[in-house]
Amino acid sequence: MVSLPFFLFAIALSVRAQQPPTTTPAEPQTPAQIELLETKVRFESNGDSRKEVYCIVKINSELGVRQFARLNFDYNRSFEKVEIPQVRVTHSNGGVADVLPSAISDNPNPAVVDAPAYQDVRVKSVRILGLAPSDTLEYRVITTVTKHPLAPDFWLDHTFDRSGIVSHELFELDVPESVRQLEHHFNPKTPPTWSEHTENDRQIYHWRRVSTVDTGQVNESTAQEPDVVVTSFRSWEGLADRLHQGFKPPRIPDPDIAAKASELAKTVKSTSTNTSEERAEVFYQFVSQKIKTVDLPLGATGFRIRSPWEVLKSGYATAEDKYALFAALTNSLGITQLGFVPVAGTDLAIRPPSPSLFGHLLTLVIWPSFRTWLDLNVEVAPFKLVPLQFRGKKTLMSGSLVSDRWRQVDDVLPYQAKQTVSIDASITPEGKLSARVHYALRGDNELLLRVAFHQSPREKWNEVAQLLALSDGFRGKIENASASDPYATKEPFTVEYEISQPKFVDWSKKPVRIPAILPLVGLPDQPAKSAPIELGTPLDVTATVTLHLPPGTTVESPAGTAVDRDYAKFSSTYAATGNTLTAARHIQFLLRQLPADRATDYNTFLHAVQNDQSQRFTLFRPDSETIPAKPKP
Repeated sequence: MVSLPFFLFAIALSVRAQQPPTTTPAEPQTPAQIELLETKVRFESNGDSRKEVYCIVKINSELGVRQFARLNFDYNRSFEKVEIPQVRVTHSNGGVADVLPSAISDNPNPAVVDAPAYQDVRVKSVRILGLAPSDTLEYRVITTVTKHPLAPDFWLDHTFDRSGIVSHELFELDVPESVRQLEHHFNPKTPPTWSEHTENDRQIYHWRRVSTVDTGQVNESTAQEPDVVVTSFRSWEGLADRLHQGFKPPRIPDPDIAAKASELAKTVKSTSTNTSEERAEVFYQFVSQKIKTVDLPLGATGFRIRSPWEVLKSGYATAEDKYALFAALTNSLGITQLGFVPVAGTDLAIRPPSPSLFGHLLTLVIWPSFRTWLDLNVEVAPFKLVPLQFRGKKTLMSGSLVSDRWRQVDDVLPYQAKQTVSIDASITPEGKLSARVHYALRGDNELLLRVAFHQSPREKWNEVAQLLALSDGFRGKIENASASDPYATKEPFTVEYEISQPKFVDWSKKPVRIPAILPLVGLPDQPAKSAPIELGTPLDVTATVTLHLPPGTTVESPAGTAVDRDYAKFSSTYAATGNTLTAARHIQFLLRQLPADRATDYNTFLHAVQNDQSQRFTLFRPDSETIPAKPKP
């Protein structure tokens, strides 16, 4: 697999409305239009809060019916309460129906169904029957927070809709003036419409936004910084210290945790005088692989940590609790720090400190003669391999011995990234292509495939392999997909599958030209603007194919290519012996980035690779070998 990155595992489906005949009315631009979205938030000085949302939705199509057939509200019942006092449907024929309380259900979040310790994390749902296009849905939801684990601190992020789906949006923020350290940031493009100061020392801000559905608004990007940010945290140091309070290991080590740590340490078999790295790997593999990750959003439990012994005994944990267990097991071996990774796209320069900025946890190990970053949450990640999206990112460090609150995650791999693809294929006299494809990977694509096969049931592996084949430019039916053990992280990850294409060759054509049956080399296009060219993590890729042809077939092979630069190297060879042809391509990315002033040279390299990939083998078969067309019945 040489396409960079392996994006096909995150396929997004888009819906395009077809233009109706001119004699019929135009279809609505959106499946449902929110005619009014009113939100009121009130904070108290002790950290408690109340949020009330009132919404009126006009259903425009069957897709809108499906979108609003069930309303879901996430919450944590240990400190939150969700009430739904009103759900009403006004039908287009004039009838009105109030949804009965029996239609409201309260269940554990699907991620914690098999994790009883986290079943305070729940979803309250409303099932709405009888909804139809042209109906109007009206509902009110009230969420109250009492004694949050981080109280009396509190925070809020709110972003106004810019897609045109919301016609009229009202937002009200009510905060106590007694919280003198309250920080706020309002987008200068969306300032409060008005504000007021009450007699009981409260400050209330009001926003009123009216929009219409037009092309400009629909195309405007919604991925941006929040418009309203409020936080009681005055500094990043204060936020880090507050978060760290919940992650402190017990003052008196748990004897069972100590016994487990001793048991794990005894499995280290090394002749080295310094066993820090070997010990770190043993502890990492245990916490990463043996403790199942409960995939909850960061902070879903209120940053409340279970005891390491409970985690060890249960065999499952959130990201926060995995770190707590790892820190407890390794408490006597060195310093272990917790890193909070900001959500992608967050501009920390303009954001007041807030827990909502962070979306992932990493662990920094600082032991004698050994230092590394770890991601304990990806159960099948090789030791020291941090996923690509987090490498090189600024991270807020939490810990009592932290001198530098912001650290940059090392942008390195624990080994050289390599990929080898070998293909053994044949073409029948009828023109059918059959091939067995074998991958062996190390690096970022290795991790993507490990996760994909690990999270997919075995009966779905052919589908995963199909996506892999498509990303490499292969077409055909996938069968008998197999993979090595995703947990065997000390060895390259391997994938094999069989692919067939019945009408790959039409022998009636003279001559027949076919491409080398090799994965397409993924190279970034030259940027449109004067910007550096991002080549990605250095990677070495080798792909080979042996193709067996029907007896009597002769072959003309294309010429190979060799291009050598300081940032990348590419070479190819093509040959034929008898009725067997072979091909090989090798590309090696040496640098991560190329300056913009090297664009002309890079463009030459890019075209050389693309031209090579467009070359074809020419096949000839004697007329006597041509398969006659079957007579019609």
